Amino acid sequence: MSRFIQRLAFVLAVGVFAALGLGFGLGQFGFFGVHAGSDDGAYRQMHVYAEVLKRIQSDYVTEPNINTVTTGALRGLLESLDADSSYLTATEYKIYKERPATGVAQVGLVVSKRYGYATVVSVIPGSPADKEHIADGDVIESIGTQSTRELSLAVIRLMLEGKSGSTVIISLVRPRKADPDKITLTRAVVPEPSLDQKDLENASILYVKPGVLTAERVDAIANKIKSAGKTRKILLDLRDCAEGDDTQALRLANFFLDKGTMATLEGQKFSAQTFAADPTKELTSAPLAVLINRGTYGPAELTADALLGAKRGDVIGERTFGEGSVQKTIELPDGAALLLTVAKYEGPDGKKIQDNAIMPSVPVGQTDDDLDETTPPKTDEPLNKALELLKAKNS
Repeated sequence: MSRFIQRLAFVLAVGVFAALGLGFGLGQFGFFGVHAGSDDGAYRQMHVYAEVLKRIQSDYVTEPNINTVTTGALRGLLESLDADSSYLTATEYKIYKERPATGVAQVGLVVSKRYGYATVVSVIPGSPADKEHIADGDVIESIGTQSTRELSLAVIRLMLEGKSGSTVIISLVRPRKADPDKITLTRAVVPEPSLDQKDLENASILYVKPGVLTAERVDAIANKIKSAGKTRKILLDLRDCAEGDDTQALRLANFFLDKGTMATLEGQKFSAQTFAADPTKELTSAPLAVLINRGTYGPAELTADALLGAKRGDVIGERTFGEGSVQKTIELPDGAALLLTVAKYEGPDGKKIQDNAIMPSVPVGQTDDDLDETTPPKTDEPLNKALELLKAKNS
């Protein structure tokens, strides 16, 4: 057996048993048609795939580049699990590891994958992408000459980064346009969204829009809430909040909760964790409303789901994106690596955020049926609805 086939068999073993054990909702049958309870079936499928590769190597019309073939197979294997699981070649993994933690030039897009292609989750205000009027829900068909369908999410994110002043060409599919737009973006160091805070309704309501959920930002929000007093109504705007830290997201939720389970995190080989509200961390019991939209992603979804599950206040807006998982990096002998999802968050209702997203208790704005609407609303209807609901409540 060639080293390429051995390599494929090794990663197939990791992926198959991860799929069998983690139960990623692949239907009645397990991975690649193997029943979830059949380890023998998993081994048989590994041999089938090794045989397929061998036949490609010996019988294909022209001599194939086996390294390219196996890399494509491995990418497909991991991405069949979920959008966040990725296979990185040795070269890609080296770049991934050496990427600086801060100060990287980018285009200002938070992206994930939906229906196989890179999808815009959120656009950072004032960024190069924002200046080109790229919007949530737009689909990046290709980056340069490479289709995003053939790229892992980790690689897509790396390709959108680079040296400040360098350019990247993307092919963007916008709603209600038959042909994609070719857009050239110039990478720049993009500052994180600023904290938006203001007094509304004669200072009876404190409006707070975090932008990101970092420790520093959550600290700033805590100070705002403390300064406002325990009886002042709060409007927490989590729309287009797509970056941050899970721990800080739960910490933010705890500011408004004195009891109950905020979230759980579990996986096949991942020790289950339950995150309960600490009554000593509650900062206010005043009326609360939360705004969400399809750009509410990851950590912000944890916050929204914890507050929604506790019925702490009205959650107004649109269905969120649906991201709530933890990945583990598994290094392979040839220098490549897997980024494998090993656990998923569940809200207080027991539903996985990644699988179900967050549905608002008061839907306002676009729904899945009218995402093609391109004309921006003249007024902020979700905000107006949240203010209406808050004004009707007694402090």
